[in-house]
Amino acid sequence: HNYGLIFLEDCGMYFPEVKKHPDKYLRKCPESVKKWLKQLKNAGKILLLITSSHSDYCRLLCEHVLGNDFEEYFDILITNALKPGFFSHTPNQRPFRTLENDEEQEALLSLDKPGWYSQGNAIQLYDLLKKMTGKLDPKVVYFGDSMHSDIFPARHYSNWETVFILEELLGDKGTVPAKAESEPLEKKGKYEGDQLEVPYFVSKQWGSFFMDRLPGLENAEETLVHTWSCKCISTYSTIAIPSLEAIADLPLDYRFTRFSSNNSATAGYYPSPPRALLPNEDSVMMK
Repeated sequence: HNYGLIFLEDCGMYFPEVKKHPDKYLRKCPESVKKWLKQLKNAGKILLLITSSHSDYCRLLCEHVLGNDFEEYFDILITNALKPGFFSHTPNQRPFRTLENDEEQEALLSLDKPGWYSQGNAIQLYDLLKKMTGKLDPKVVYFGDSMHSDIFPARHYSNWETVFILEELLGDKGTVPAKAESEPLEKKGKYEGDQLEVPYFVSKQWGSFFMDRLPGLENAEETLVHTWSCKCISTYSTIAIPSLEAIADLPLDYRFTRFSSNNSATAGYYPSPPRALLPNEDSVMMK
């Protein structure tokens, strides 16, 4: 009832409210992020927007967040992608469809050119990227804020590089690594060295998103373990950041340290690992 499925019919409570008062619920995209998107495109990168939202709702959000010219930021827009199925389904199971007045049209046998599409699958999208780049193995970096719908399927099924946008990093910040402190100002991101008013805090009921305490048997001390969510981050993410704004001011050739078995368990967090992972890092047991 709350999330009526048909946007145009003003069903439920959610969609009509957002349409009437977008300023109340939506934040404008920071200028630094918009500039970063333009820089990427000018550098020859192909930019994609892939969302499970329908085209009409996506247009409302993007016009308010990015501006009426939001389509100019992207080469390919895919709505109603039905993630995570977008990554796991084959072309026969989930073909792309064209749109006409926000209504889906007939299924496409393949993708031949950039544009705005609905549904679809990662296999045919990757074939289009091969044509557009002229490369047999184009590299894709996928940004997402859902482990279930974005990060895990993009890595597991498509083997794409994944950047996890993790809001919990805003409320559980550690110290900036010495390496980052030594970098010149022009190479530092938005949150390095800044003291921001943070709206996210560690839950008093659940504790840290990253660490858990297991009670010891009898008089034994508690054991610190990584949470299941924390293990997923280092397993399926290339890096994890608090927001796009955190990296928007960095040079396009900035080299991030990725999560890997060869690096520290905290290596992939930018600009700094969560505070909960810093003490006695090497002695922490994996759950």
